[in-house]
Amino acid sequence: MMSKRKHVALGMITIASGLAFAGMTQAGEVTLSSADGTVNMTGEFIDFQDNAYIISTALGELRVAASRVSCSGDSCPSFGAVETDITIAGSDVVGSGLMPLLLEGYAGSLDAASTENAGQPGQLVATLTADQGFGDDIVSFLVDSKGSTEGFEILLADESEIAMSSRRIVPDEARSLRDAGAGNMVDPAQEHIIAIDSLVMITNAANPIETLTTEQVRAIYSGEISNWSQVDGPDLPITVVTQSEDSGTRAVFEERIFGEAGAPLASGAVIASSGGEASQLVNETQGAIGVVGYSFQRGANPVNLINECGITMTPDAFSARTEEYALQRRLYLYTREDTISDQSRAFVNYATSNAADSLIGKAGFIGFGVDRREQSLDSSRALSLLDPSADAYEAGFMRAMLGQMVDYDRLSTTFRFRTGSAQLDERGRIDRDRLVSYLETQPAGTEVLLVGFTDDVGQFDGNRDLSEQRAAQVLQELIAFAGDRMNNISFSSVGYGEIAPSGCNADQEGRRINRRVEVWIKSPA
Repeated sequence: MMSKRKHVALGMITIASGLAFAGMTQAGEVTLSSADGTVNMTGEFIDFQDNAYIISTALGELRVAASRVSCSGDSCPSFGAVETDITIAGSDVVGSGLMPLLLEGYAGSLDAASTENAGQPGQLVATLTADQGFGDDIVSFLVDSKGSTEGFEILLADESEIAMSSRRIVPDEARSLRDAGAGNMVDPAQEHIIAIDSLVMITNAANPIETLTTEQVRAIYSGEISNWSQVDGPDLPITVVTQSEDSGTRAVFEERIFGEAGAPLASGAVIASSGGEASQLVNETQGAIGVVGYSFQRGANPVNLINECGITMTPDAFSARTEEYALQRRLYLYTREDTISDQSRAFVNYATSNAADSLIGKAGFIGFGVDRREQSLDSSRALSLLDPSADAYEAGFMRAMLGQMVDYDRLSTTFRFRTGSAQLDERGRIDRDRLVSYLETQPAGTEVLLVGFTDDVGQFDGNRDLSEQRAAQVLQELIAFAGDRMNNISFSSVGYGEIAPSGCNADQEGRRINRRVEVWIKSPA
């Protein structure tokens, strides 16, 4: 039996007659809201029963599960203190948007039931009970949704076993944890990527604009472009929809498009309180444009982006998995080396497994499952290989690549490397495991081609040699890891160096995107 940790969760008090609050409240107005923006309602608080808030609104009496929302207002119920086995603290994007479903799925994998109780705003207590709820309690979790920075601070104080983050840990945070005995926080055993949070630029469904350059987007959001006719659209004023300054969605958008947070904003811009409200405003306003999470498109028109190098980025799940779409971020779990329990490790293993992919999608995020896509000859990538300005030597390799694209589909699995290194980045292990599981289900005679690419730093021939070496290295790692699981599949590798870039080589992030090994596949005839 696990010993309870020294901290306590603020949760409900259970008594023989049912549920009781530590302090009963008078009826009054409260607001219930979810981190992902799908719920944001105000009404008169009536009661708290069966782990749900009951409020009276203009639509009538509504019951909302406490595990999905936070309650704000003087009339919200208060709760007593209960001990839990494991605390998971940090990003509210992960904690409120994803963690309830992951805990529910983890319980199912153990043939257990998860009972979720509300705590203070941003807190959730989940107890897993064996034998589908008829056995003994297995483990209890406190999910404390605050922010990524707070999550690392709580992990540093050894008051949690798992930190949630919507960004990668920064060097100062990693060093502080290392010095406190927590280990190497960027080691794959302690840094766990669980999902992709992809952002999509949307316009009203009646707007014919399908593609914008990043330069045009900057001009629209700063107010330099104020009418759609200025970007070959209809003669219609542009309404910029954004979210509050503390919104993670807004921060990622400004960082990727403007290069920094706090970018200038067009006068008259509408500030939405959530992704759901932003989507609603765009759908209701013919000239509107906004940025929302992947799950909040809701019938709006998704817009392709063209970066400074002329590369088109499409806001779909495949491009998000290949990391070739700019408006996205990884979601992480971090663990300490010195204090992690077996139960915490088991939960993290589940959260990073194939079994969690459907739940990640249900929550509106993108998992790391393997997708397959035909490589169309009329795609922007194929057309770039027909560049008439390329010199004859490089054009020969471009034609060779184009010829192979005709025969092979591409898988979303894409391996990347650090600058000048043969070492895979932090996502490589996840991709390797998922790819092997996918390939072992393919029919005998399937052909797999590992295709290497580089950035444009250095000479063309040197980069081509490096790309071949990296492709061969990934091939050997796959075969060594898989053992005899892929004996019916034939493998080969090739390198094309710096041709067909996926990112812009003018900046560090673009060069990182270009240092990659793609996986192409051909089914037996």
